[in-house]
Amino acid sequence: MPDSRPRPPDDHTADASNSRESTALTLRGARLTDGRIVDVRLGGSRIEAVGTAGSLSASGARIDLRGHLLLPAPAEPHAHSDTALTADATVTGAPGPASQLPEDVQRRATEAALLQLGHGATALRSHVRIGDVQGLAALEAVLQARRSLRGLADLTAVAVPRLLTGIAGADGLAMLRDAVKMGAGAVGGCPDLDPDPTGYAEAVLEIAAEHGCPVDLHTDSDDPARLARLATMAGGVRQGVAIGPCAGLSRLPGEAAGRAADQLAASGVTVICLPQGGCCGAERRGTAPVRLLRAAGVRVAAGSGALRDLANPVGRGDPLEAAFLLASQSGLSAEHAYEAVSAEARRAMGLPEVRIEAGFPAELLAVRGEQLTGVLSLAYSRIVVHRGRVVARTSAVREYCDSETGGAGLPRQGRPDSGPGGGA
Repeated sequence: MPDSRPRPPDDHTADASNSRESTALTLRGARLTDGRIVDVRLGGSRIEAVGTAGSLSASGARIDLRGHLLLPAPAEPHAHSDTALTADATVTGAPGPASQLPEDVQRRATEAALLQLGHGATALRSHVRIGDVQGLAALEAVLQARRSLRGLADLTAVAVPRLLTGIAGADGLAMLRDAVKMGAGAVGGCPDLDPDPTGYAEAVLEIAAEHGCPVDLHTDSDDPARLARLATMAGGVRQGVAIGPCAGLSRLPGEAAGRAADQLAASGVTVICLPQGGCCGAERRGTAPVRLLRAAGVRVAAGSGALRDLANPVGRGDPLEAAFLLASQSGLSAEHAYEAVSAEARRAMGLPEVRIEAGFPAELLAVRGEQLTGVLSLAYSRIVVHRGRVVARTSAVREYCDSETGGAGLPRQGRPDSGPGGGA
């Protein structure tokens, strides 16, 4: 691919030019996955130019990315902000349920989003429970967290009602509509937990059509007939339908799983798997058969699921770990594994495509390393760019004791033959 060239400015006025100069950022000496070493100039929220190292003039700030691999930033398509960081919650010093006060939910949701931003996820989709005793309080808290994160990360809430069918589901239907009016960016839920799973899915799809919003459903997908009905219903939804974690597909006989994969591919449904573990909406562990799904033509994205809550007390919420697991346990190539947490995740969330070319959104992740395989293996130091500016930085240094002297110091960093940008 030839070097990208600067794109013409959208506005030629002096004020616009001065604004671009004040927000310009040049990333120098970054390595791309195709092996090129490039400079990347950012202006506003977009990539202005990509050229060979040293070829771009830099009028604003500069960051030296020698020794770093530059990638499109990952996205998190399946988080649970309202329950995140509750595994170790205590009440009056004794183990107990986590506080559900709105201010505590907002604090945890904000902290969880910042943790995932530090890993590289500049956009997050969070499933938030509504109904029961809490009503819409948790959703309002997550929406408040979204506002507090503006400029750092984009957080979208998915409203997740408990029941939607029968007499008991009437309140859930009304609350789901209210949730969309409040600002929920998508509608979802757990049809497997409703007495009428098909009716539940129909209700969600109907409300999505009313409000023009996407659908994101929790399902284990271990019932082929139910999954076939869902695929048929979802085929006509223009806003997009995602389901996950679909671990039950791995427990089906091969022939049944293959038919289900074909039906999902034909309907255009995206499957969001959770390689790092389950979530509050999944009763059984496991991972969707990603190779089978991809072979059938299903779009497969990967999310993190639970982040240190009761469903997964050690959840990390790290997209690169999800990609590592897809490569190491599901047999995907490093490139396809990273696509699942970046390009496919963004597509599932309805976000614009990111490529390291002029004109594309400046949503980027720089990780110390030279190749994608090494980055997925040891992704310690990271620099995260959101809307054209650095919003998070993680630096790690590994030191080794001098074995000859046995001293207490740890002077050695990296390999003895490490070149510029190599080492720890």
